[in-house]
Amino acid sequence: MQDEQKILACVDQSHFADMVTDTAAWAARRLQAPLELLHILDREARVVRGSDHSGAIGVNAQQALLEELSEEDEARSKAAREQGRVFLNRLRERAISRGVDGPDVRLRYGDLEETLVDAQDAVQLFVLGRRGESAETTQRDLGRNVERMVRALDKPILAVTDDFTEPERVMIAFDGGAMTRRGVEMLARTPLFHGLPVDVVMSGKPRRDAEKQLDWARQTLAAADYDVKTALIPGDTERVIARYIHDQGIDMLLMGAYGHSPLRSLLFGSKTADLLRSAKVPTLLLR
Repeated sequence: MQDEQKILACVDQSHFADMVTDTAAWAARRLQAPLELLHILDREARVVRGSDHSGAIGVNAQQALLEELSEEDEARSKAAREQGRVFLNRLRERAISRGVDGPDVRLRYGDLEETLVDAQDAVQLFVLGRRGESAETTQRDLGRNVERMVRALDKPILAVTDDFTEPERVMIAFDGGAMTRRGVEMLARTPLFHGLPVDVVMSGKPRRDAEKQLDWARQTLAAADYDVKTALIPGDTERVIARYIHDQGIDMLLMGAYGHSPLRSLLFGSKTADLLRSAKVPTLLLR
């Protein structure tokens, strides 16, 4: 992670936005990085909605109707922008109260994925909620945007749960592969978790070099002054990690994300999504 790059928190108008803001504020303080709160107004909000105006009408009446609809559309857009500004200003004050100096806010129309992809060169960490505005009514345990955003972005993403407390113990789900080895190296470099005890846990199918891989992770983190604990636990990865988080009082999980293609996930399911559902703590997804 590069210290000059910002923390970008994606917020929508749900109660989950407070948790995203609190998490992003914690990360900004730890990394000594600028914080930006971003709220996207869906393009669909600008589409005129109303009763059916079809039918044969005169030219003048048609022009008058179009003008009336245009005025109504502009009024709705203006109201949405004003509501968004009030919403963002409240979150800005919340971030300031949590120790962030001068957080920035940005309100715009557009597509969330396009906006984040365009912004990511200036971002070191994205923060978003696992659930969002739609979950207020659907009660989905994993928001529809999470997988789409993680697949689209190359930077780490911190996926936030409903509640946030500053972590006191973190865990990395380690498989010895290239992605999680980079995660260990990132963990050794970043001040985000410095000073916190770290558990490195391997699970799933046994591999011949497991002990060697765990020893490498232990030495890498110990050289960065981390208090490291390692564990090799056979069994289903999702269940092992969920149980370990619960039993050991883990506050934040680090793991690789979506290592297979979308087609493979469609056919066989996604371990990333499964782990996000079962691990009830904020999760830093590594790409």
